[in-house]
Amino acid sequence: MPVDHIIDRYDARREALVQILLDVQKELRWLPRNVLKRVSDRLGVTLREIYNVATFYKHFSLVPQGRHQMSVCVGTACHVRGAQKLLDRVSNVVGIQAGGTSKDERFSLHTVNCVGCCALGPVMTVDGEYLSNPTTEELEKVCETCE
Repeated sequence: MPVDHIIDRYDARREALVQILLDVQKELRWLPRNVLKRVSDRLGVTLREIYNVATFYKHFSLVPQGRHQMSVCVGTACHVRGAQKLLDRVSNVVGIQAGGTSKDERFSLHTVNCVGCCALGPVMTVDGEYLSNPTTEELEKVCETCE
């Protein structure tokens, strides 16, 4: 099982649980139950403890995520500068609502409370790249570059 390579990297140490889950999430884009069970068995940590960690941190997902992550900032500065309109534009272009993943698992769309660049608001990220209030045409162009 590929997850065993990740666990082996950390010598199956239980104190490396968060880092192991981060690496699994990066590899698989989510944390499937069978993988969490394997992590539980190898680390000697109960599945309940793993779920406590996996549900505590917003970064972890227990459902499949898209290959490309889109996040629209809805923090105060972005909100007053039109975050909802940006979110609506993004939803229309990718065909999913916030919190959703496209059926082909190409895109996942989320809202976040702040991405730390309020002066650019409303702002969004696509796979970690910042976009300041992109137009529909700019969004379509970005989506075309995402396989």
